[in-house]
Amino acid sequence: MSDAIAAGMKRRHSVRYRLLAIALLPMLVILPIFLGIAMKRWNDRFDAMLLSKVDGDLTTANQYLSRLLAGDQASLSSLAQSARFLDVLYGKAKQDASLDMLLAREAGKTGADFLYLVDAEHRVIASSHPFASRAPGAIRYDWPIITRALRGQPKTGIDLFSQADLAAISPQLAGRATIHLIATEKAAPTSRTIENRGMVVHSAVPVTLADGAPAALVSGMLLNRNLRFIDTINALVYHDTSVPRGSHGTASLFLGDVRISTNVRLFEGHRAIGTRVSSAVRSAVLGEGRTWLDSAFVVNDWYISAYQPLVDTDGRRVGMLYVGFLEKPFTAMRREIVLSLAFAFLLVTGLTVPLFLRWANRSSEWRRPSRRSKPAI
Repeated sequence: MSDAIAAGMKRRHSVRYRLLAIALLPMLVILPIFLGIAMKRWNDRFDAMLLSKVDGDLTTANQYLSRLLAGDQASLSSLAQSARFLDVLYGKAKQDASLDMLLAREAGKTGADFLYLVDAEHRVIASSHPFASRAPGAIRYDWPIITRALRGQPKTGIDLFSQADLAAISPQLAGRATIHLIATEKAAPTSRTIENRGMVVHSAVPVTLADGAPAALVSGMLLNRNLRFIDTINALVYHDTSVPRGSHGTASLFLGDVRISTNVRLFEGHRAIGTRVSSAVRSAVLGEGRTWLDSAFVVNDWYISAYQPLVDTDGRRVGMLYVGFLEKPFTAMRREIVLSLAFAFLLVTGLTVPLFLRWANRSSEWRRPSRRSKPAI
């Protein structure tokens, strides 16, 4: 008799455990799996959205740089074809008119750091300001854009001027280009302490002199410490509502791996000019020529970043254009959402599991056979 009772109790417990498993399996096993899969897909989409945004930001910045180059060439071509320029060049203007003065005024209007007219013999006919030296060989004239202009083809691009190239044009220009390097976390090791080359928006258009000889009208704008250039990019890309509260957008121009113009801050009021890019980005962008779209360490924090290589008129990679926004607010947002979902799951589990246990217990009691009393003898 006792064996039968034990077997019955064993069957009842077995039924109870099965009911408990059926009740708890969706809540404690299947739901967490689906929740984990959904969170993984959401996290991947969130990352893709951030990278898509910074890619669009880089496109905007690159379009501004392209418009700047095209506008510089258009402005120079317009000057070369203007009646006032040709009148002075061909001696049809008033006696007190000077080609040097005309070029100086135009340089002031357009923001060019130098503007000069050179013939095929590399003689400077006129310039916006006195060169430091006009001695033969003192100024470099074999730039690809000048060579093309002397053949009748206008050209604009980015060129790197050595310290000697800049000093031959203007000592002040050479001084402005010089940047002291600042030790930067995660940057590639270097023994250099200064960057004294200049990144220049370089343009040249063809001109025909009065005797029919070819000449070139050449202009250049130094981008080292050119804050108007970088602040305009930042204003175009990161206006007030383009990033959430707590984040902020940044833009930088690099000569090699050195920031020569930026609105990234080392500390309040001091721009991070002279800091260097991380070695990972340097290898990918300058070394391999790839566009970087990923998180990157920028000076002192992590940013969702986009870097694009810049090439000079010879096709060599000479620098980078960067835009990005602070990653920390997005990381906090992601963590807050994950924790909220985890808390909601635990809360629902804590409220519903006891109900399932009670229901399973009542179900097992309902299934328990009733005991009939023995008839009296």
